[in-house]
Amino acid sequence: MNVMEFEHVTKNYGRHQGLFDVTFHVKKGEAVGFLGPNGSGKTTTIRHFMGFMKPDRGYVRILGMDCFQDASLIQQKLGYLPGEIAFIDDMTGIEFIQFIAEMKKIKNLQKAYELIEFLELDVQKNMKKMSKGMKQKVALVIAFMQEAPLLILDEPTSGLDPLMQKKFIQLIQQAKREGKTIFMSSHIFGEVEKICDRAIMIKEGKIVANMSMDDLKKSHLKHYEVTFEDQKEAIDFAEKCHGECHGCVVSCFLKEDVHDILKSLLNYHIVDLNIRPQSLEELFLHYYGGE
Repeated sequence: MNVMEFEHVTKNYGRHQGLFDVTFHVKKGEAVGFLGPNGSGKTTTIRHFMGFMKPDRGYVRILGMDCFQDASLIQQKLGYLPGEIAFIDDMTGIEFIQFIAEMKKIKNLQKAYELIEFLELDVQKNMKKMSKGMKQKVALVIAFMQEAPLLILDEPTSGLDPLMQKKFIQLIQQAKREGKTIFMSSHIFGEVEKICDRAIMIKEGKIVANMSMDDLKKSHLKHYEVTFEDQKEAIDFAEKCHGECHGCVVSCFLKEDVHDILKSLLNYHIVDLNIRPQSLEELFLHYYGGE
């Protein structure tokens, strides 16, 4: 069952800015990472799901409802963390959380208090005196306290320190165990690899990749870093594997079987060899031409 549907959506701002015939779906219980550089269309896509804007063409649906026409109904069924958060500076953290809870008609704040404790958040502090990281924690409490079946998160770990990033991953893993559907944009590729079932990559308003993490791992190249005894041998191997040569060290990405590569290296004098899988970030950079 598709919880989220983005079907042939175009939103043209001119000058090649916007979304252009974008189609993808998110199934119930799936965690999807949405990747793209600034200006690629990530936030515009999320704003369509939230009903903040209407597409020029195509349709956007959540739980079978039109995201623009039925925005108020849909927002009752999802937890949302925007990329840019507007706070009321004169309120304390707990006052702001209570204010949002009242707007969302959340009567029991038990989950909110559990999140406050888990994230080690000082909610008595005035919002205008909070750091970016503390404000992000407030936003996470608001997104998760509703215990909604769907989470839409725009750069959720922005401003968080490494410890809090780990705690965020724990929150997502728990949400997955509870069967929640998660759609999140992120620039932190390690996060996406750890917690998402699928990655969608967008470039200049168009989808350039939409693959399950399992398929991505299968399609990954392997990165070889080979140190040769002689620079001439390094240059020779670099030419054969289309790699980069820096002195006696050659770096390259290859899809061939490891045994075949090792056999070819028997013809050289090798000082050191490192092999690792291609990361999601390197795959992403491949699609973006090194951008």
